[in-house]
Amino acid sequence: ATRVSSNERPLEPKPPHFPRPAKSCIFLFMSGAPSQMDTFDPKPELDKYHGKPITRIYGSLEKRLYVGSPFKFSRHGQAGIDVSEIFPHLAQSVDDLAIVRSLHTSVEAHTTATFFMNTGEAIPGSPSLGSWLIYGLGTENENLPAFVVLPDHRGGVLGGSMNWSNAYLPAACQGTLLNPVGPAIVDLVPNYGISRRQQRDNLTLLNRLNEQYLDSNPRNRDLLGRMRNYELAFRMQSAVPDALDIDRETAFTRKQYGLDENVTEAMGRKCLMARRMVERGVRFIQIYCEGWDSHENIAGGHAQRALEVDRPIAGLIEDLKQRGLLDETLIVWGGEFGRTADNSMTFFRTGPGRDHNKEAMVFWMAGGGVKGGRVIGATNELGTKAVENVYHTHDLHATILHLMGLDDMELTYYHGGRFKRLTDLGGRTIQEVVS
Repeated sequence: ATRVSSNERPLEPKPPHFPRPAKSCIFLFMSGAPSQMDTFDPKPELDKYHGKPITRIYGSLEKRLYVGSPFKFSRHGQAGIDVSEIFPHLAQSVDDLAIVRSLHTSVEAHTTATFFMNTGEAIPGSPSLGSWLIYGLGTENENLPAFVVLPDHRGGVLGGSMNWSNAYLPAACQGTLLNPVGPAIVDLVPNYGISRRQQRDNLTLLNRLNEQYLDSNPRNRDLLGRMRNYELAFRMQSAVPDALDIDRETAFTRKQYGLDENVTEAMGRKCLMARRMVERGVRFIQIYCEGWDSHENIAGGHAQRALEVDRPIAGLIEDLKQRGLLDETLIVWGGEFGRTADNSMTFFRTGPGRDHNKEAMVFWMAGGGVKGGRVIGATNELGTKAVENVYHTHDLHATILHLMGLDDMELTYYHGGRFKRLTDLGGRTIQEVVS
């Protein structure tokens, strides 16, 4: 059951455990945790309690008030699914979405919850979802990274590179960070005056020296990984600029992703880059949007974040569909946990928000073998706890792997005295999502 990569080609394409249409995955990580009851899980009952007191203990006794959603919901698509008014473009694609309203997770501090969503563990040191995917399936393009991370242009990701680490998996499974501003990869272009021939000669010499040492210690996987990465970097010098050159796209496509507006340009650029990488066989692309942590003024904070991502993500779905790529591209949207139905009375002066909540969160999936136009599960009347068809983060991971043709129980790696897996002791596939 263990997937063992060959030494010569650690990321060579491998057959899935079972046939599935999805070949690539784009994970849209809304960092900071979007509120379920303000996005895709309407709670009209909560509006009746807006401003009324609730007593909760957060370290010490404090006065807290219920917060009704500042946004209106309306039904869209043939399925008649309720979507918040902050997503007018995504609402037009709702028949492609499978919305899971009954997820919960294990931690509710941002950094540890981000680790948990990305690696299945609350502490760093475990392989990321993207690393497991490319370990299990390899890559279709040896000239580009198999696993790419596109961070937010406003800052780094909580917990940093451990969120896309290969950990104990082969070094080639590490994610590659592409800078959102400036050169995508630092030092990708050689210094002035150094030709491709000189680079190739230098790399050949370096490999010859490394191989001599490797012969005496063939189990040195770190060295082998560095050698493969040097080779990949050399090939990427030609492949990466071509893959990321969105200026070649038509005016229609650029507008479709929102590149014509300042507010949507940053997210639109990343979504368009993701589509171009999917076309070229990149296996896993993770896109971050920071700023969903609305402890106060959720009306302004969530409205602004949604304005930034709504058009680009809807454009990505529509563009993939037009090109016949949506069926083989799995799209996943969500954050690290959900939000509360109440807030400290203090924040009502500047505009109420919501605090952290690990008991209820919302995710949606589209494309790649997903049964769209569906709502799975439910939370209680105030949206604070998943109560119907309840699923955990491990189940979400198991479902993503399943949609990519991998059995989470069979995708293992022997480390630390036992066979490890992304879902630890296993997760349940969310069958309602799978077409």
